[in-house]
Amino acid sequence: MTQKTNMVTKEKSNLDIKYPMLEINLKKIHENIKTMVDLCGVAGISIAGVVKGFNAIPEVTKQFVDAGCKYIASSRLDQIIKLKKYGIEKPFMMIRIPMFSEIKELVKYASVSLNSEMETLNMIQRECELQGKSHKAILMFDLGDLREGVFNQEEFINLAEHVENHLENVELYGVGTNLGCYGSIMPTEKNLGRLCTIAEIIESKINRRLEIISGGATSSLPLLIDGKMPSRVNNLRLGEGILLAEDLEKFWGYSMKHMHKDTFVLKAQVVEVKNKPTYPVGNIFIDAFGTKPTYEDRGIRKRALLAVGKQDFGLHDKLIPQKQGVKIVGSSSDHLIVDIEDCNVETKLGDILKFSMYYPPMMYLSENEGIPKIFI
Repeated sequence: MTQKTNMVTKEKSNLDIKYPMLEINLKKIHENIKTMVDLCGVAGISIAGVVKGFNAIPEVTKQFVDAGCKYIASSRLDQIIKLKKYGIEKPFMMIRIPMFSEIKELVKYASVSLNSEMETLNMIQRECELQGKSHKAILMFDLGDLREGVFNQEEFINLAEHVENHLENVELYGVGTNLGCYGSIMPTEKNLGRLCTIAEIIESKINRRLEIISGGATSSLPLLIDGKMPSRVNNLRLGEGILLAEDLEKFWGYSMKHMHKDTFVLKAQVVEVKNKPTYPVGNIFIDAFGTKPTYEDRGIRKRALLAVGKQDFGLHDKLIPQKQGVKIVGSSSDHLIVDIEDCNVETKLGDILKFSMYYPPMMYLSENEGIPKIFI
């Protein structure tokens, strides 16, 4: 495992190092996960560590296992298969509703899946019979975010009874919900409390306690932090809140000083330094992505051009410059433009600038095979 001090020295002296690169600090990731596992554990909540945001890189996934996550979760079955073959032994949770075309591999590789359709569950049952296996189903209820899940309460209860009474190889493992990912609906005591109430109705009908009530993802953490999480919620599916912890601080207003936010760092090289106008010259039409950006005329400013672009990180406004005075101006497919007029330390041609990030760039950069991944 490369030490950071050695790595910095090497980068300054070796012109053959490939940029841009994604630096991943495994120690800090492990510490973040352990902090969140302990926080949730006090409330009796297990964590399904969501690995899709970093393309299920095995070295990173191993930190989820070692730090105490109960499940490894992904929306991509190919990632689960990759990790299974790598040797990760934790139970795998498929967190996207399974497609008909992947049910055979779902039963083979995943222990748990989120479901909302009776026909899909019936197909899982038939595949379990063929493979001589069993499978755990968490039924998803739509509390208003309008992504996956049964919206009608009576239909949901009937689906639960169907799984319990008619699918011998599919266990009714629990119920869950998703909030915030599509409809931007905030998790509250009221809506998660409704999920718990429905779970208890189901329990009264099947005469046993459900194993899991999964109360959502990172967006549900504020309820836990505030001590307002309904007591029956005993599972969260966490990715960004563990890895970066940026959303909770910027969008929710919680201090996350106890969490590392520089676990994933983009390093990109400066290929041009020029003084240029800040407002484009000529008739403004659309950019390469079919959008019409707006610009602020701030006169002539010193700018740096970096050899990394939207094809690598997706959204430039979700990158966070680490060098004081650097301000992101914009990007194209292959270039990132930053204002360096106010930097206290000179930025020169060939310099490496560092950026921490929110969730979207982590997702794009980690999946891009052309971006080297360096582990600390």
